Amino acid sequence: MVTVVNSKADVLKATQALAVNLNAAKGLQEVMKTNLGPRGTLKMLVGGAGQIKITKDGLVLLSEMQIQHPTASMISRAATAQDEITGDGTTTSVMFIGELMKLAEVALADGLHPRLVADGFDLAREEALKFLDGFKLPMDDIFNDREKLVCVARTSLRTKIAGAIADPTAEACVDAVRTIKMPGEMLDLNMVEILHMKNKLVTETRLVKGMVMDHGARHADMPKRLENCYILTCNVSLEYEKSEVNAGFFYSNAEQRDKLVESERKFTDEKVKKIIELKKKVCTEENGKNFVIINQKGIDPPSLEMLAHERIIALRRAKRRNMERLPLIVGGIAVNSVDDLDEDDLGFADVVYEQSLGDDKYTFIEGVKNAHSCTILVQGSTDHAIAQMKDAIHDGLRAVKNALDDEALIPGAAAFEIAAHVHLEEFKKTVAGKPRLGVEIFGKALLTVPKTLIENSGLDVQEKLLAVIAARESQKTAVGVSAATGDTIDPALEGIWDNYIVKKQMLGLAPVLAEQLLLVDEVIRAGKSAAPGALSPHIPTDAVARAAAAAAAAA
Repeated sequence: MVTVVNSKADVLKATQALAVNLNAAKGLQEVMKTNLGPRGTLKMLVGGAGQIKITKDGLVLLSEMQIQHPTASMISRAATAQDEITGDGTTTSVMFIGELMKLAEVALADGLHPRLVADGFDLAREEALKFLDGFKLPMDDIFNDREKLVCVARTSLRTKIAGAIADPTAEACVDAVRTIKMPGEMLDLNMVEILHMKNKLVTETRLVKGMVMDHGARHADMPKRLENCYILTCNVSLEYEKSEVNAGFFYSNAEQRDKLVESERKFTDEKVKKIIELKKKVCTEENGKNFVIINQKGIDPPSLEMLAHERIIALRRAKRRNMERLPLIVGGIAVNSVDDLDEDDLGFADVVYEQSLGDDKYTFIEGVKNAHSCTILVQGSTDHAIAQMKDAIHDGLRAVKNALDDEALIPGAAAFEIAAHVHLEEFKKTVAGKPRLGVEIFGKALLTVPKTLIENSGLDVQEKLLAVIAARESQKTAVGVSAATGDTIDPALEGIWDNYIVKKQMLGLAPVLAEQLLLVDEVIRAGKSAAPGALSPHIPTDAVARAAAAAAAAA
């Protein structure tokens, strides 16, 4: 017999290969399912150096866990890709793939060919996507419907953090997106700065319609608080710089040395004097205005001394991203030269003040008139609480952005999954032959979401699920599952809304990956492991052993 595979290769054929893939999908589903919904449990991730992260966010879990199994890793990467595109739906995708594989296993054990199951999945997926387009609720002017946007953000955030924290955070996310939205332009979430302070409690996280910067003035005599401030945003070097060409200066007495120092300083001092002249021009005793400089480049001590003497707050080495945000917040223009400075180049804010926390200083710019950028200030007493809040805020912002982009919403509380299941039960009657079984499996797999929501609430799954399916069949309206009682609810009345793009992405991604895994008939870990770009999935020996045992039992 001639073999084309390395004699030392691990080869899993037919039933064994399928068993490995099925076990991986089911295993990952079991890990993730307890996190689903507002009543889901938390996972504690402990790093090698003792770092602790407590979360129920699917993306964080899949990113932080060390997954060795090639199939589980493949599912994990697909689910995290969904989060990168839509910002949500990671846990749901993993569970849906796992449930499709689990239900397909029974049909395959009865002798059904995987290709026929895959054909059924394709028919069901296309029908589910058509149904989704009819099920969504179009919103013509959702930007001005703040209440709906808050409901969308709250639905997303309550699955990540406690309700008492999620509700005010949802409002902050909505107000932040509404602040940065400019008519006729793409929404750029990078214009929302998320800054954290290790201080107080996470419940005191708030939206600042202005800017918070993680550094303060670099001179002790500069004022700590100014009101009615003109703000100059600039990218100008206000420090002594050495010449690019190597040069030597020789002097024979102290007077020559003083002249040399003075001439070296003159170039920088002239720039500072021009700024001070502008300050004196626009800030008078009559108008009571003050002056603030925020510079991307450096400001040396002599320059700081001159500015402090004029009661100017000067911040140096601001982040490049903040230099983009500042003109959007305070107005004015970011200048690269101090020549021809004018009042039109300046922004304005009601108050600029500095707050110290230990050795750290924070500068707040508040009271701006027409901001198109803002800051969400995350506060918390521990690192893991701050990290959890920042992850949740990213998801909340994406949920609001998705709603604005889609101009449509989907009733939440598993209403779509229940409605799609009932619809596919009717649709399968029109499908001839064995692919009908694939459509049936697809419909039943959708119920994993309401089943898990009920299970995570500690309620009777069968009783509550049958009741909600019966309600959908009789009413033909959107009905969901209450996470608190398991009873039938109207998601629209409860203010539970999901993103259309998240559901669409899940239906486009999960069934396709499940089909591919079901159609794998041989898994090979062989040869060329050291070659660059070689395919070398690591198949754990225990997975091989379990697959072999399952195949032997089936035989």
